[in-house]
Amino acid sequence: MDEWTETDEKKLRNKLDWHIVPLVTILYLMCFLDRANIGNARIQGMQKDLGLQGFRFNWALTIFYIPYLLQVLPEASVPSNVLLKHVGAKTYIPFLVLGFGFCSLCCAFVKNHTHLYIVRAFLGLFEGGTMPGIAFFLSNFYRRNELMFRIGFFISASSMSGAFGGLLATGLARIPRWGASKTPIHDWRNIFFFEGLLTMVIAVICYFYMSNTPGTCTFLSEREKYIATERIHREHLENAKEKTQKIHIKRGILNINNLVCAAGFFFNNISVQSFSLFMPTILRDLGWTATKAQLLTVPPYVMAAMWSIFISWISDKYKKRGVFACGHACVAMMGYVILSTADRAAIKYMAVFFGAVGCYPLGPIFLSWGLNNAAGPTIRAVSSGYIVSVGTLGAIVATWTYLPADAPKYHKGHSINVAAQCSAAAVSIAGILYIKWENRKRARGERDYRIQGMTEEEARKLGYRHPEFKYIE
Repeated sequence: MDEWTETDEKKLRNKLDWHIVPLVTILYLMCFLDRANIGNARIQGMQKDLGLQGFRFNWALTIFYIPYLLQVLPEASVPSNVLLKHVGAKTYIPFLVLGFGFCSLCCAFVKNHTHLYIVRAFLGLFEGGTMPGIAFFLSNFYRRNELMFRIGFFISASSMSGAFGGLLATGLARIPRWGASKTPIHDWRNIFFFEGLLTMVIAVICYFYMSNTPGTCTFLSEREKYIATERIHREHLENAKEKTQKIHIKRGILNINNLVCAAGFFFNNISVQSFSLFMPTILRDLGWTATKAQLLTVPPYVMAAMWSIFISWISDKYKKRGVFACGHACVAMMGYVILSTADRAAIKYMAVFFGAVGCYPLGPIFLSWGLNNAAGPTIRAVSSGYIVSVGTLGAIVATWTYLPADAPKYHKGHSINVAAQCSAAAVSIAGILYIKWENRKRARGERDYRIQGMTEEEARKLGYRHPEFKYIE
């Protein structure tokens, strides 16, 4: 087919934005809603009803992340993203969403902390592949300088879910007792039941609207399918039909930029996950009622969602990642310093906004930074899974940051988050310095030896190691 113009590509991009981005954003919204609603349920009576004294609540949070981590580990026997690549996003992603929606619904019927542990483990099993799966899915549709905004938009659903979660929890907990006499549904059980049911319905609907690749999109013309497929192939110097090999997994893990992004994602995830899981409890312990604490979680999440989308657009516009990562880590760090040192509830609540605005955009920044600098569909699949899997270790740390003995001021928890954000900022600076050094080497021709004696096809397989591939800072 003929080449295309910028106008053709803009028209194509608009079509993709209207059909794909809202779809994956809704799916991830439900993912994070079903993960974090345990924090809302806790202050609506779940802790008392299930006997979650001592560290039992923290264990319920930790158990979720063990199967979650196994889902995305590249070393696992069936890495989730490699499975997605073979099964197809149209089937695999809605299947995961249907699964965790069912698990969330089952939480409405648990009778003790042991039942809760079991259901949370299965919830983690289904949720583990969702975030890296959606990120990899989007990387097959968008150029490197377009990806950050789209990833930022769908991951902003994590903060949007916090806003919706607080409002939904307030309303659902007020539904009168209903159901069978032996298994009545009321208060916190309503939160799990109706949010899980809604997730399952959305998963079924989304199956009929998702596509596996640009070439299978029913809303695109044949020419648009060609443009959508070819523009990604050319930019990444890749073959979309490549078979998964051990070398792809090795390069996806040992890419220095991925190591930087995985470390940054790890440190930031300590703050993001502890924020979403414990904020209702922290606000309640400031002296507010459960209902008021639920409602006060909404504004910080709304601001974080709006800011995440805006900063993702700015990052794509200037084609920079590291400087924005460092800046946001510093803002989040300032928020946690204030939380740790201030005494007045109003000042602490203000600090929550700094924490939310600082740490929530960091996830999409680090994830898109890694995907931007990984070429080859299999390497990108492994890269996103690897970054998220290392980040999940941060989430496990997060479940033990705020302990009952540290209430109500939580000095230890806030101090851990200060250290985490300081580390994220340092990692960002290290990433910028490395990429500047590597790009200069390639510009001087010091990496040209990699393609000497190779055919064009062999050189194409080098992916991000190709001398002509330029890293994004």
